[in-house]
Amino acid sequence: MGGLFAVASRDNCASDLFFGTDYHSHLGTQRGGMAVRDSGHIHRVIHDISNTQFRSKFDLDLPRFRGALGIGIISDTEDQPVLVGSHLGTFAVATVGSIQNLDELVATAFRSGHRHFAEMSQGGFNPTEVIASLIAGAESYVAGIRKVQEVVDGSCSLVVLAEDGIYAARDRYGRTPLITGRRDRAYAVTMESSAFPNLDYEIDRYLGPGEVVRITPDGIEQLQAPGSEMQVCSFLWVYYGYPASSYEDINTEEARYRCGAALARADRADKVTVDMVAGIPDSGTAHAVGYANETGLPLKRPFVKYTPTWPRSFMPQDPSVRDLVARMKLIPIRSLVNGQRILFCEDSIVRGRQLREIVQRLYDFGAAEVHMRPACPPLLHGCRYLTFSRSRNILDLASRRAIKELEGAEDRHLNEYADPASERYGAMVDRIRRTLKLTTLKYQTLPDMVKAIGLPRSKLCTYCWDGCTGPCARRG
Repeated sequence: MGGLFAVASRDNCASDLFFGTDYHSHLGTQRGGMAVRDSGHIHRVIHDISNTQFRSKFDLDLPRFRGALGIGIISDTEDQPVLVGSHLGTFAVATVGSIQNLDELVATAFRSGHRHFAEMSQGGFNPTEVIASLIAGAESYVAGIRKVQEVVDGSCSLVVLAEDGIYAARDRYGRTPLITGRRDRAYAVTMESSAFPNLDYEIDRYLGPGEVVRITPDGIEQLQAPGSEMQVCSFLWVYYGYPASSYEDINTEEARYRCGAALARADRADKVTVDMVAGIPDSGTAHAVGYANETGLPLKRPFVKYTPTWPRSFMPQDPSVRDLVARMKLIPIRSLVNGQRILFCEDSIVRGRQLREIVQRLYDFGAAEVHMRPACPPLLHGCRYLTFSRSRNILDLASRRAIKELEGAEDRHLNEYADPASERYGAMVDRIRRTLKLTTLKYQTLPDMVKAIGLPRSKLCTYCWDGCTGPCARRG
């Protein structure tokens, strides 16, 4: 994933940029970067944040940053922002998204006379440098950004630090959000609206899909109107969006309460008897609050998360390290577990490796029953637009492993496995349940999840669950 923040101020923007970028740390995994323009010069710093916090790496750099315009990035893997000298002038660019046709774009650039790309990322081309080359090859920043939106297969939202201001562009289909804000003497753009309150910014508006604006210390100018078609990522509300953030004017925490309440209503006919409701910290907690409020069952914390030093467990790329982080950060409370029938709410089941470990530890601490209620349907497809559920192997997904065990191949009858009313769906869920050693397992349905988010399904990307792109994703 990743997160963007940029600011244009009549005063020094460095402090706002530092804290605004830091408020996106929950989205990134490997790199953090900031760039500030001062009297025509761009000062840029990039640090590895894979094993430490953004603030601790950039705190000593902050006094050296001075200027009215700045952009910041928390990045999945590649070094950003990328600094470019071109006929448009010297500019810096930062991007968030996933470019499926990166090799094709590179080959096209070479055929057009582009000699080399300098910034490499994990043995391949740095996607942001490729985007920068597309922008630099156009007659203007707006034309370059429009070119990016036309040719990228996947998604790309971006900010450009130019001489005449900051250009901000939301992905063509709005898969990731961009939100503008204002306060006295300054304007900003962010992916997470939760970056604004403590910096005293008020939300100006949510940019539409494909919309392009230019931000200066004097205001925000629309350069390209938004398109009519939106496919914003549903997982913003289910999982990786910050609880205090709103997207399309819908708050994440409240949407998760509604998800949990929907799970509870779907459970009424089953009459499962439990002693408490709990959430897998942190992202499952709000769903559990919604479930408990709907049922009147007590909400408890049989696991607590040790937050001072352990990062989010999805961050490390090595599965063994990721599993170690997941184990070490969650501390069980034996007196709340022993002899109890516990119903857990979770945002999703992706690989299931960490969840299997959690369930086993609960039994080791004396749990009588462990029930699981994920807030979204089974993940059947690796994300091709962002990086949340992307895996090197489709069999990393718990649902696909179950399908392979049942069918002998992981890609058979996927439409039936996506249908909660089908026998194959029931067999898949039961196979996952037994693998995880759960007493019961019941997933959220796609219609209930969409209703809890509060946008029409035609405006949401649901590819991870139903594989829909194009017309099938735009049905009502």
